[in-house]
Amino acid sequence: MNNNDPCGKIMTWTARASGLPGKKPKKRSLLILSALMLFLGLPSVVHAHRGSSDEADPCRVKIGDEWLHFSAYTPKFSGSKSFCRSIPKVGMTNLVFDYEGDKLRAVSMEFEVTKEPEGTRVYYRAPDTTKTGTVDGTVDFSQFGPGNYRAHVTLVDQGEKVDTHIPFSVGIEGDETFIKIKKFLYTFLICVVIVLASIKFARGKTKKDKLAESSEG
Repeated sequence: MNNNDPCGKIMTWTARASGLPGKKPKKRSLLILSALMLFLGLPSVVHAHRGSSDEADPCRVKIGDEWLHFSAYTPKFSGSKSFCRSIPKVGMTNLVFDYEGDKLRAVSMEFEVTKEPEGTRVYYRAPDTTKTGTVDGTVDFSQFGPGNYRAHVTLVDQGEKVDTHIPFSVGIEGDETFIKIKKFLYTFLICVVIVLASIKFARGKTKKDKLAESSEG
């Protein structure tokens, strides 16, 4: 079992602490495992308020048939640490778009940043090509304040345009590391609730079985 799974040790403990007779351990294990898998899907739904839920990396964004990687840096506050969908501090921020593959290097790219929900433009970079595969821009968000923002990225190739939009927040959700910790704790709490409910159900069922056996005897 994956050591990073917060429910791994709890499931092992459940198997030992449930006090169930060993007649059908596989059935009980499958029941508990099914319940865990059902409820463990909840955090990804609850926290998938930014980006597609099927994206393993929320910083990786598809545009047309190609992919790019979005990163945000706040050197004054966090050095070389990168963020994407949640920038914890309000200040001078470097927004970086890295192309995956070489195809996009022959295509012009423009992008703007707007503050939502008003849609007010706070930054604009004119269309240009890049041989390095990286396009960047610097925005001083302290001029516009904390809130929700959106990066609008547009590829211009022989008069045809393809665009994508990347929502992100600045100064309102805190460090993404802390958000991951909250997700872990939320998952762990769900596991504990399921385990306790499973134990209670199992002991109640065992008690009923014993009473049925006593009445038959």
